[in-house]
Amino acid sequence: MSSERYLVRGAQLSDGTTTDLLLADGVITGAGTRLSDAGATVIDADGLIALPGLVDLHTHLREPGYEQSETVLTGSQAAAIGGFTTVFAMANTSPVQDTAGVVEQVLALGESAGYVTVQPIGAVTVGLEGLRLAELGAMAASRANVRVFSDDGFCVSDPLLMRRALEYVKAFDGVVAQHSQEPRLTVGAQMNEGALSSELGLTGWPAVAEESIIARDVLLAEHVGSRLHVCHLSTAGAVDVVRWAKARGINVTAEVTPHHLLLTEELVAGYDARYKVNPPLRRREDVEALRQGLADGTIDIIATDHAPHPVESKDCEWDAAANGMVGLESALSVAHAAVVETGFLDWKDLVRVMSTTPARIGRIQGQGQQLTVGAPAELTLYDPSARRVFGRSNLIGKGVNSPYLEMTLPGQVLATFHRGYATVLDGVLQSTAQIDAARAALAGRIGEGRNE
Repeated sequence: MSSERYLVRGAQLSDGTTTDLLLADGVITGAGTRLSDAGATVIDADGLIALPGLVDLHTHLREPGYEQSETVLTGSQAAAIGGFTTVFAMANTSPVQDTAGVVEQVLALGESAGYVTVQPIGAVTVGLEGLRLAELGAMAASRANVRVFSDDGFCVSDPLLMRRALEYVKAFDGVVAQHSQEPRLTVGAQMNEGALSSELGLTGWPAVAEESIIARDVLLAEHVGSRLHVCHLSTAGAVDVVRWAKARGINVTAEVTPHHLLLTEELVAGYDARYKVNPPLRRREDVEALRQGLADGTIDIIATDHAPHPVESKDCEWDAAANGMVGLESALSVAHAAVVETGFLDWKDLVRVMSTTPARIGRIQGQGQQLTVGAPAELTLYDPSARRVFGRSNLIGKGVNSPYLEMTLPGQVLATFHRGYATVLDGVLQSTAQIDAARAALAGRIGEGRNE
């Protein structure tokens, strides 16, 4: 990593064209055919797809407070190996990300790690307690420049409080990302409500608990003229509500997770807690509706909801197990399997839902841009022809609670570039020492250029 100049030869772009890309000083300085640079490290990208760096609008990095589950460093490393260059860090930490000081701390931890851009998400309410608004304006004005606010893990169930939050963030073009779950309809819920939950003797999580909150919130967003983002859609009815809201002109966006695009409730029958998640895995009909909603633009993005837990929180009886799955390392492969191989999306669409649009919703600069001259060198090289049995060795973060273990998945990320330096090369995560050296070299050259 001495030069930190890379010449990517013969990569296929998402539109099917083939090009060389020259990366230098943190940007793409050349794009075309037969490019040359004597000082650059050459990467043969024949057969690989070059994608703008992936952006995840929904990641749980756990730090501060829950470092036994994940840290900003380990989560950033998991993101890099998955092809991500930016992750938005959810607020359910300890202390909660509900003040300017805490979001700035998370921002600094991400900057220190250096593998991806870590953009903190601010809590909507103090302590995620749903009683009074957090310091939304202070977080927005802080160095972290927070624009996304969420109590994810908990629903902002009080309609008046939700209205006030939507009104408040409108002043600085913020967005409230809602975990849509009516708490009174989901007390003790363990899985999707239906015939299977009755057969297994598990309390059901009804679809209407999600759909009713979305319906309420889109009407509130329309009333105050603010932006609303709906986290992790999981039901066919939820897709219908969002589709209706968009047809009405309401400023709403929505996300779906990779696991809700691929997995179904039948997996719960084995009581394997790796499949316990909130919202729960749903029916095959819901999966098909989610795929169609993503294809027709009703659902705007794919977001991982990466949720690592200690082994003991999952290696236990079902009702005592924590909700959540890790997803950063596998997201691109799962999306490939769920919506590209099945014909719902092409690679250009996948760039839209996993890079361009999440960057736009989160108002993050320098991410999600097309790979053209002058654009930031944030990109991922992906081998779509690869197939691999996904195992624990593929998990880079602390969490091993992946639902895809021993599953054969398509594709593999072979390289990730963040701010022009490699975080992953030949499918291998670069060490922290290599990252630090690359950043120092890049900072030195940019400084020299400014002094000329």
